[in-house]
Amino acid sequence: MAQAGNIGPGAEGRRGAGAAPGRASWRWALALLWLAATWCWPRASGSAPSRRWPVPYKRFSFRPEPDPYCQAKYTFCPTGSPVPVMKGDDVIDVFRLQAPVWEFKYGDLLGHLKIMHDAIGFRSKLTGKNYTMEWYELFQLGNCTFPHMRPEMNAPFWCNQGAACFFEGIDDTHWKENGTLVLVATISGNMFNKMAKWVKQDNETGIYYETWTVQASPAKGAETWFESYDCSKFVLRTYKKLAELGAEFKKIETNYTRIFLYSGEPTYLGNETSVFGPSGNKSLALAIKRFYYPFKPHLSTKEFLLSLLQIFDAVIIHRQFYLFYNFEYWFLPMKYPFIKITYEEIPLPNRNKTFPGL
Repeated sequence: MAQAGNIGPGAEGRRGAGAAPGRASWRWALALLWLAATWCWPRASGSAPSRRWPVPYKRFSFRPEPDPYCQAKYTFCPTGSPVPVMKGDDVIDVFRLQAPVWEFKYGDLLGHLKIMHDAIGFRSKLTGKNYTMEWYELFQLGNCTFPHMRPEMNAPFWCNQGAACFFEGIDDTHWKENGTLVLVATISGNMFNKMAKWVKQDNETGIYYETWTVQASPAKGAETWFESYDCSKFVLRTYKKLAELGAEFKKIETNYTRIFLYSGEPTYLGNETSVFGPSGNKSLALAIKRFYYPFKPHLSTKEFLLSLLQIFDAVIIHRQFYLFYNFEYWFLPMKYPFIKITYEEIPLPNRNKTFPGL
């Protein structure tokens, strides 16, 4: 729908977090996932004007063409196909699909840490055909989480887009072996067709991936500063839409991976022009570039470990993090426990009941 005649410009099971030569490495994404799952540090703030929290995810009127500099090592949606128009009286089974991230490369390794990818499956009872629908990064996770520091450019350069992918078939082995393939609802062909129109609009206006959920603390009810926008959020939005259309979901437990940063109230810094432009704040621009520099790709093992220490010093010791959200920069005064991965239950929706923040 968004590109190449499909919902978005293959399948999650066939992709990785790597990138083409000269592009962001998967190693930083994997390293931060490991750090989030294992770090626990002793306990030991910029402020912004009063504003609406969490900051609303910005939607766009159209999806721009990717910059040629941004290249993926694993092609996005290689087997993508147009979404079929179902007969109105068809009966469509809806499946919850979940498997460890990068399973094709690491097997169940990240599954042990409950770092999971989510998708949705459909089966037409009239035709017997199966379909998979998912939403993920065009240029792998590392590119969506960290920028490139190109020497010919003053500002960090971001290769960040995410999109939906629809293709025929469900890889039963991929989803069942280390994950989940379970029936969650049954809908009509008419419901499916209405959902497909909504997915097209959602995909054309929600164009970039956001890795982090940023909160004030892990406590229940803590202030949320920024929401993530990733594969699980797409699945949740789709379930919500199906419930609005009248779908009845089964009463089963559904858990999702979330990656949290914890900080005091964020400080708004500005956009690329106001920070890095001719009249920008040069000291701030330098601080942001210094923060992101250790995340550069293609490091030797020695350079990688040194960069990891620099990141530890910035985020844990000096409690600083620069977040790029809605194409704007924010400063996060980091707080214990700094970063954390959770695998928490988010219930399936009730019929015609809406849920904010998805």
